[in-house]
Amino acid sequence: MQGLSVVIVGGGAGLGALIARMAVENGAAALGIIDINAEAAQEALAPAREAGIPAAFAACDIRTADAAHAALNKVADELGGIDTLVNSAAIYPRKPILEITDADWDASNAINVKGSYHMMVAAIRRMQGQDPKGHVRGRIVNITSVDAFKAHPQNAHYAATKAAVVSLTRSMAQEVAPDGILVNSVAPAGMATQKARELGFLGELAKASPLGRGGEPQEMAEWVLMAGGPKNTYMTGENIIVSGGYIYA
Repeated sequence: MQGLSVVIVGGGAGLGALIARMAVENGAAALGIIDINAEAAQEALAPAREAGIPAAFAACDIRTADAAHAALNKVADELGGIDTLVNSAAIYPRKPILEITDADWDASNAINVKGSYHMMVAAIRRMQGQDPKGHVRGRIVNITSVDAFKAHPQNAHYAATKAAVVSLTRSMAQEVAPDGILVNSVAPAGMATQKARELGFLGELAKASPLGRGGEPQEMAEWVLMAGGPKNTYMTGENIIVSGGYIYA
């Protein structure tokens, strides 16, 4: 991320917060966090402040265009621009398929799909007005999931939203390619997180992977940094599956 201004949506916790820290460690010139939890967003900016680079945050419910665009513009204004947007905000509801309600569908779609769309549109409008660095005016990376490609019980509405984001990534990539904006997504498999350890999922993750283990969050984040970083000058419209061989697509 050397020299880039990076904004992470959903960067207050989990994978998003890890990506934020790694972006700073990999030379980001500025860091912005957009999260519904203002306190978490502030904490996630600590590595940027310690590194002495510009840091900005906005507390935002991304389900409406007005709120999402206002948050993105606030952060981009404070940072002096945006080179890379990472869409990491999502909810992960679990419910048997015959019990999913309209409210469940609406919540999943509003955050996982529509919220990502709003943030992409806001970022693209900013990036279109920027001078290119080489061939590229900006990069967008959406966090999807292997669930978009492989069914799991009690997971239908989440999986459907992640499949939608894969499709949305491709559509966006095609439309903004002439502007020099690259749009890709990264689809992690199950990760060996602290929550997975607490819930006893590590054994299941190990069995599911030919490598015999679940992926470490840092291993997933590395691919986000690659797709959103300065070395990516030509790849767009791709969904990078990081599953340890769990699926091939």
